[in-house]
Amino acid sequence: MRFLVWGAGAIGGTVGAYLARAGHEVVFVDRAVDHVDAIARAGISITGPIDQFTVNAHAFTPETVTGHFDHILLCVKAQDTADAARALAPHLSEGGYVVSLQNGLNELVIAGVVGRERTVGAFVNFGADYLEPGLVLYGGRGAVVLGELDGRRTERIAALHDALLAFEPNAIVTDNIWGYLWGKLAYGAQLFATAVTNDSIADCLADPAYYDVYIAVAQEVMRVALANGVTPQGFNGFDPFAFMPETPREESLRSLDEMVAFNRKSAKTHSGIWRDLAVRKRRTEVDAQLGPIVAIGAQLGVPTPLTARLVELIHDIEEGRRPLQTANLDELAALLG
Repeated sequence: MRFLVWGAGAIGGTVGAYLARAGHEVVFVDRAVDHVDAIARAGISITGPIDQFTVNAHAFTPETVTGHFDHILLCVKAQDTADAARALAPHLSEGGYVVSLQNGLNELVIAGVVGRERTVGAFVNFGADYLEPGLVLYGGRGAVVLGELDGRRTERIAALHDALLAFEPNAIVTDNIWGYLWGKLAYGAQLFATAVTNDSIADCLADPAYYDVYIAVAQEVMRVALANGVTPQGFNGFDPFAFMPETPREESLRSLDEMVAFNRKSAKTHSGIWRDLAVRKRRTEVDAQLGPIVAIGAQLGVPTPLTARLVELIHDIEEGRRPLQTANLDELAALLG
């Protein structure tokens, strides 16, 4: 298969490198000229506890890539989805499709640009970080799920699934991709909460002082999902039903314990959100991920005060108005009464 990987950072770089090593033709596109130059000159390298290898591949900036592709993997930050979808659209073949290997409900944005029938849903939860030009850390395995937006089992999904088994042997196909995406939104809300501190994901989720914050913020997302007619799906220790309204607290704590255990095994100790704030000093995906939860909740009459406040806290950190510190979680705890 011939893949165009639009966004060669943590997610796109890792998946694309494995596809190239498996013998597929992979063309990377990225805005970072130094990253593109490094890949074009010496290949893309994967490092970390799972694997270490370098594979040659073609790499271009959005302005210099040419050709048409049947299989395009979109791997940019959620806030860049619309611009990236418009930029890649001229390179999408008539019978081709775009797969969102991102966080959030980006399939809706992509479908608005290239069409719903040319959009494929995907959910990923593995741990990876961009380290430097040409080098990506693959820190921990995680769920990889593919699905047509309407739940059908198609030949293209089967072929894509076969290809991605070279990256994740436990990748699956689902008829409920929206359930996985909404489940990740709830887990993502918890990750945003951990990212207002300097502690690791596991250490944050294991802190009894803020159990109720992590539970409540996930419950808000689950309430919106249920009101929106979605049946959330679980993954890697995150059990959406443990964070449903009226779920006994001990069930929620059990899921938190399992999420801590999962994250303890990864060499990626902090979320990409935290890296954006603390290391790369750039805006996060908060408006593209949590913003829709607040907006959809308002439309459906489901209040989301914790999520809305969390968005404000992230913006404060982005703008330098507050530091990364555990005390930021106290502002969320205060809303619980």
